[in-house]
Amino acid sequence: MTTPNPVKSLHCPHCAGPLSKDMEISGWNVPPLIRDSFSMIGSAVGGTTSAFYGFNFVMPTVRKWVKGPMWLHFLVGAPPVLVFSAACAGLAGGAVPAIAQLASSSYHATMSSRHPISHPSPKDDQMHKSRTSSTL
Repeated sequence: MTTPNPVKSLHCPHCAGPLSKDMEISGWNVPPLIRDSFSMIGSAVGGTTSAFYGFNFVMPTVRKWVKGPMWLHFLVGAPPVLVFSAACAGLAGGAVPAIAQLASSSYHATMSSRHPISHPSPKDDQMHKSRTSSTL
């Protein structure tokens, strides 16, 4: 007969979520190195893609509306493209690590729900109720 794993017994029997702060910082989170790598990759891809899209969309419009030399077209068209590119890089730099965290926690929840979880003890029910009840 095997002894129940104390880490697995700290999952909520209904949603497979962690019931203690120790579980939230142990196996469910993406490590900081991977999270930062995803953030850098997301920023680079988001910034490059949006700059490419921005210049291909904005510059023909600027050429059509602004008459003059090419440097004037660039002077008028570059600032909106840079703002758009920076915004997309920031959004992608935050969204890619968030998606990685979502995939990781979904994977852990799926894997923990495949294994039979023993019936919750009264202490687990009490912890779950205290975390889900709100005074608001």
